[in-house]
Amino acid sequence: MDLDICVPYWGDPDQFLSTIASVQAQTDPRWRLTIIDDCYPGTRVADYVATVNDPRIRYRRNERNVGITENFRRAVDAAEGSHVVVLGSDDLLLPDYVAHVRETIAAFPDVDVIQPGVRVIDGGGAPARTLVDTIKQRLLTPRRAATFRGERMAATLLRGNWLYWPSLVLRVDVVRSIGFRDGLPIILDLALLVDIAFSDGTLRYTRVPCFAYRRHSESLSQTSLRDGSRFEDERRFYRDTAIAARARGWKRAERAARLRLMSRLHALSQLWPLGASDTARRAAWLLAVGR
Repeated sequence: MDLDICVPYWGDPDQFLSTIASVQAQTDPRWRLTIIDDCYPGTRVADYVATVNDPRIRYRRNERNVGITENFRRAVDAAEGSHVVVLGSDDLLLPDYVAHVRETIAAFPDVDVIQPGVRVIDGGGAPARTLVDTIKQRLLTPRRAATFRGERMAATLLRGNWLYWPSLVLRVDVVRSIGFRDGLPIILDLALLVDIAFSDGTLRYTRVPCFAYRRHSESLSQTSLRDGSRFEDERRFYRDTAIAARARGWKRAERAARLRLMSRLHALSQLWPLGASDTARRAAWLLAVGR
């Protein structure tokens, strides 16, 4: 079984070529890399792939720009095996990533989501420390390897999303059957993961560090903070999820969704950042103090 690594590509070509190199440097060669280019300007990535004599690397370019949600769907649809990684175009696999996740799949074949340990890097590739990642890794992430199912999985993610989406290994059949929600482009990852939990899905955290997540100011998630769209999406998502949890009788998940403590604290931290618009500040305030 080859591990499918599919990239919904849009971003800095230099960083993406480093991402490709990190895949090629894997100690376990049983992988397949598919690039879905969402009409990013220029042909540098296409030209590079054309020079690489490696049948495991495939390049596709959309006929038009389809946006993040649809390109994520196309990335999952491109997978041919049982598991897929929807890799970011600026993140890096550490050399043992494929070997480790393949071992985890063999040990936990029925798990729907696998989260390995993650290191955070900045735009230049150096180790980075941010408030968000310090909270995620020190306060929210489990101290040891663990498996979460159903309400327990939903509750831990609703308290604060400690996962790193581009590093996750996902069961293809589960993601295809549930699908990405429309209308939540910035938090489509959290929405999908909670939907998997509501389908009695399972999450395995391995704690073994084998992935480098790039945190920088030009990422889509950071841009959405400045214009306020993330806060609007989060407020609506948590409200709807609390209603769904209550209907199911999941008291812990409902309480976590209604409290949404980490989401509120994150919003408060963004009320007065440099570059934030008035709209972003209003949206952050509503998320922080609203119901």
